[in-house]
This record gives sequence, structure tokens and C-alpha cells, in this order.
Amino acid sequence: MTAGRGTRPSAATVEQVAERAGVSRSTVSRVVNGGSRVSPAALAAVRAAIEELDYVPNRAARSLASRQTHAIALVVPEDTNRFFGDPFFAAIVAGINAAITDSDYVLNLFIASNDPGSKTTRYLTGGNVDGAIVVSHHTADTFVNRIAEAVPLVFGGRPAVPRDAYYYVDVDNVAGGRLATRHLIDAGHRRIATIAGPGTMPAGEDRLLGFRSELADAGLEPFAVESGGFTAEGGAAAALHLLQEHPGARPDAIFAASDLMARGAVRALASVGVRVPEDIAVIGFDDSPVAVAERPYLTTVRQPSRRQGEAITEVLLARLAGAEPQHATILDCELVPRETA
Repeated sequence: MTAGRGTRPSAATVEQVAERAGVSRSTVSRVVNGGSRVSPAALAAVRAAIEELDYVPNRAARSLASRQTHAIALVVPEDTNRFFGDPFFAAIVAGINAAITDSDYVLNLFIASNDPGSKTTRYLTGGNVDGAIVVSHHTADTFVNRIAEAVPLVFGGRPAVPRDAYYYVDVDNVAGGRLATRHLIDAGHRRIATIAGPGTMPAGEDRLLGFRSELADAGLEPFAVESGGFTAEGGAAAALHLLQEHPGARPDAIFAASDLMARGAVRALASVGVRVPEDIAVIGFDDSPVAVAERPYLTTVRQPSRRQGEAITEVLLARLAGAEPQHATILDCELVPRETA
């Protein structure tokens, strides 16, 4: 049987419209959603492609458009001290802001550590935002599941409790942990300890896994594993505990799974007369402003935090436009050698 007049065997996609118009998918999304920041030439090209391909946004996209608030939420399940004290979050927000600059969306921030879902969830599920981004997800943050059931949601980092339907953008934390550990091994260190992040967060688990895996490949065992909670204070306490627990055979290197912990460790070691890197080498993770805020400058693993913020937002905007982006986007890390290792 042949299709009748006006019947489409298969619906055109956002990607096909973008390819026909010679523009990005996000540009097509802005045109479809009525965004104003599109050049006249791009606008004409997209409209022509839509007409040629007989493109119609799917029902989910039309439903979203009918109740658009042009607001997206950034939900951070941390306390205010952690949020404002960790440069990682500033970089993420900068990336999100850059990604929405050419759209009509505005960003709402929710620091939700002291609100286990009640007020935040009521607001986000009450039709006040079109979508949400969650960054710094812990296993105990189950209220996020209720948000995901109400609005399109994208995670910054692998979700602590993964589901097949979730979307996320992460860095390759396992590879980053391996990079740091390999750098220390190649420098001749054999008594290598780590100051790990929280075990309730995938980033902490994955960086620790990378550390252990690289040591195992080299035929080595971890000298010690301490927890530092991704804070400078935690890093300092962990470094001092390492010295107290192993006074006769202290480590010759430390991999701290964040720059804040690494900086805290370096300060603590200096306070008791231990030189970095001469006595103990230290390597961090992030390549945040903390790494070069004071001497010695931190050797660290760079994660593209600003780019991660942009990519998270691009995935969310694609979902809001009715597209089907890939569920997992993984960004690469790189080693940045400086003075501490």
C-alpha cells in the first residue's frame, strides 16, 4: 500500500533539519522555541529546511512548549560553605551561563543540602521551571528522583544512583585517577597514599578506583587511603593523620582527589616541617584557581569544568526542544605538571 497525500513514512528529526539548514542543532531548537538570538540568515535557512522536510516537533516537545517558563534550575545538594568555597561550582555555573546566553532561558539556583526535597521539590515540580540540572549528587539525595519524574533533568557527573533513563555529562574520573597515579609512579614513588573524596559520590569512587587500578597494574599496593571530603580542611586533617599513623615509614607521595584537599595537605605538611615535593610529592585533581593561588603550585589533573557546564546545558536544551541526545557524555582529563610532584 502506498502512502496517501500528506502522509509521512517517517518524521524528520531536529538533526536532519540542522543538516539541511547548515546550522547547529541548538540553533534549530532556538528557532522552534521562539528564541530571539538567531541571525536572519540562520532563521531563514532553518525555516526553509523545516518547510522542505515537513518537520513537526514531537508531542513531548509541543507539550513542553505550551507550558514554557523559560527557566531552568541548577540544584546543588551541598551546604552554602561548600558551594561558595569550591571553585568547581563557579566553573560549572560559568559554563551553564555561557550555554544559555543565546537562548531565552534564565537560571535559578537551589542549594538544597538543608532541604531534603520538600521545598525545593515542591517548587521544581510545580510548573515553575522547564528543566533542571543536578550537580554534586550523593547517594542519599533521593529527592532528585521526584524531580526527574516531573521535568527533564540532566546530571553533572554520573548519578549516584543510576537509572537507564537518566542523562548525564561527566569527566573520565577513573582515567584521571590513573593519570595522577602514573605520574607519581613514573617519578619513582612507591609509597603512594591517597586522600579520597566522599564514598557517597561517584567522582570520589571513580578517582579512587583509578588510583587503585594504576597501582595494581604497576604491582603496587596503596600505602594508605584517607578520606578528605573534597575540602581543604579534610585534606589537611588527612595529611596529618598519615604522618601520625606512619611515623617510621611515611608516604613519599600523595594523590589528593581534589585541588582543595591537595592544597590543605600541602599547608598541613609545611606546618610540621615536611617539604613538598622534596619529602612528599602531592598531586591534586581539578586544575582550579586553587592550584596556582599560592606556592608551591599544584601539579594536578585538569577536568574541563566550564566545558562540562556548557555540555550539561546543551543536553538539557536539546531535551527541551524535543530532541533525543545521548544519555552519557564523557569528557577527557589531562595532567598538568607544576611544582608539587
